[in-house]
Amino acid sequence: MKPLTRLKRWLTPGLGIKRWLLLGLLGLLTVNGGVISVTYAVLRELRGTHASMTSGYIGLVLIVLGGYLLMWSTRRTVRAIVRVLHPAPPPLVEAFYRQRVRRGPKLVAIGGGTGLATLLRGLKAYSDNITAIVAMTDDGGSSGRLREELGVLPPGDLRHCLTALAGEEELLTQLFDYRFRSGTTLLGHSFGNLFLTAMADITGDLEQALRASSRVLAVRGQVLPATLQSMDLVATLVDGTEVRGESQISRSTQRIAAVRCEPADPAALPDAVKAILEADAIILGPGSLYTSLAPNLLIPEIRAALHQTQAPKLYVCNVMTQPGETDHYSVSDHLRVLLELGGPGLFSHAIINEAVPDRLLARYQEKGQYPVRFDQEACDALGVKVLPAAMLDEGDYVRHDPTALARAIVDWLLNGRRNSGSKILPFPVEAELSARSKGWL
Repeated sequence: MKPLTRLKRWLTPGLGIKRWLLLGLLGLLTVNGGVISVTYAVLRELRGTHASMTSGYIGLVLIVLGGYLLMWSTRRTVRAIVRVLHPAPPPLVEAFYRQRVRRGPKLVAIGGGTGLATLLRGLKAYSDNITAIVAMTDDGGSSGRLREELGVLPPGDLRHCLTALAGEEELLTQLFDYRFRSGTTLLGHSFGNLFLTAMADITGDLEQALRASSRVLAVRGQVLPATLQSMDLVATLVDGTEVRGESQISRSTQRIAAVRCEPADPAALPDAVKAILEADAIILGPGSLYTSLAPNLLIPEIRAALHQTQAPKLYVCNVMTQPGETDHYSVSDHLRVLLELGGPGLFSHAIINEAVPDRLLARYQEKGQYPVRFDQEACDALGVKVLPAAMLDEGDYVRHDPTALARAIVDWLLNGRRNSGSKILPFPVEAELSARSKGWL
């Protein structure tokens, strides 16, 4: 835009900023007038001219008045600019606190599906420095249709994570999760999926689209795809049959013997690798074993970074088995699959839910789902220490409670750091108080 055109735009009526700039200019002139008056009165006094000090008093009044006008003008100008850049900004002290003090430890959560989003909702109470690394093999629902029709990367799990990490933008979060309920072309599509797809086309790639969307939703942290390459998940069943596609694998009626991806060695997103290497702690799961967690571990650079980092790593095991994926799987079965995919020593700790209320078991047994059995001796043989914790939502469904899950993870991390003698991570006050109450700090 040419300078003259830009100047004309600044002069357009209704911008709501020119009045405050003019008020600031008036305040500056008033202060200058006051300084001149005071200076004149002081010089006359020094020369021995015993004139009235009225001009000096007037000057002081002008300085105070001009300073007030300048302060008022600056405040309103900044407010007008901030409202344009951020329509619903947090209070100024909260913004400074989050930016300068309450950044929190660098937490990396790896997975996909609704399980990862549940974890993120809880973790954002303890840190604004969260990175979610999301699997890119979803081929069902709205994401699958967009992937098939437009050849784009699946946006659904990314959208779930964005809204889970969103700040106070409740209306925008509801908008991103909205699904069209009528029509033919749009029926079943999520607005957030369409938004991310369009944004990726505008900005050039999905990574930039996520950055722009994060600003709109005031996301606490960042959401990153594990790769920008199109990945297909392929499972080999115990009878030798191959099943292609995440949605088809989850419908399988036979036990899964192995899983791989095509292409065989997809390139990881560099920022995802960097986040893992710089992390203070890494959490894998919760999520579907083969269709949410395994795809991330099938990326060579992700695996290598997980072994290279010195950050403590924790696996969050699912509460219930999943028909078609983990029928009759115990905790050690889950661990064994992940260690086979990621390599020995991938993580040293896992966390599981203590128990499922009897009132909920019958409903799930009808669907062929059972609590994941904790076989401690087999887990110990794999070199993984398993920690039981109460992490369930108190509703009518068996699912993790975001707050309880995050609290259990933070307790584990603070306790582990305390016992190892390492520096305690910079968690906010509420986490520190919890740790102190248990004698860890």
